[in-house]
Amino acid sequence: MQVKVADHVAGAQSAEGIAVVIDVFRAFSVAAYAFSRGAAAVIPVAEVDYARQLKREHPDWFLIGERHARPLPGFDCGNSPADLEKLDVAGRTLIHTTHAGTQGLTNARQADEVITGALVNAGAIVRYIQARQPSIVTLVRMGHEARENCDEDDLCAELLRSRLLGEPMPVAGIRERLRKASSAEKFFDPACDWAPERDFDLCTRVDEFDFVLQLETGASPPRLRKIDVPKPPIEIV
Repeated sequence: MQVKVADHVAGAQSAEGIAVVIDVFRAFSVAAYAFSRGAAAVIPVAEVDYARQLKREHPDWFLIGERHARPLPGFDCGNSPADLEKLDVAGRTLIHTTHAGTQGLTNARQADEVITGALVNAGAIVRYIQARQPSIVTLVRMGHEARENCDEDDLCAELLRSRLLGEPMPVAGIRERLRKASSAEKFFDPACDWAPERDFDLCTRVDEFDFVLQLETGASPPRLRKIDVPKPPIEIV
């Protein structure tokens, strides 16, 4: 298995094999928490105008997302897993548009398969890929606003790559490493009420969920769906 690492929208456009589009703070952590609470589907959208159009066509769908990390006017929720807890998403479809993560999903058109990447389901991502046995995996680090690298996406790619290559890295210090990252400063700044401190806690829970989120490109519009990837049973000797 060849594991490649690419960056930003250009990296998504060039991704081969199974593409893992990574956005830890916060797009694909948000999506994972939505599915953990029973969401039926998440529709990743690049353009804000198209997201609003889908909302007009489907008023019962939730509209969530951000630009420059801030919630957008008229949206049901920002790009915050903590704020998402205020919505009853069970059985509901969510339209999701963000500055980085959803841009990567919508641009990874050359890949054989596209899944999301985050710390909260890192173990499930690795098990899923190992079961699929692709010849190529492309880890796409979306970074800050899809234009510059950030510690959390770089670290997530490092964790996935090491596990895929059979060189597991320790996870005990991940939260403390990220607490010092410049991209995490907003979570501890009271003035940034659009990035509550709880978001940092939720986004840095490594291996919280045993599922992956796969982009169904054949659906109209394309949407994420949850695929359970349970841990193997522990053998008792």
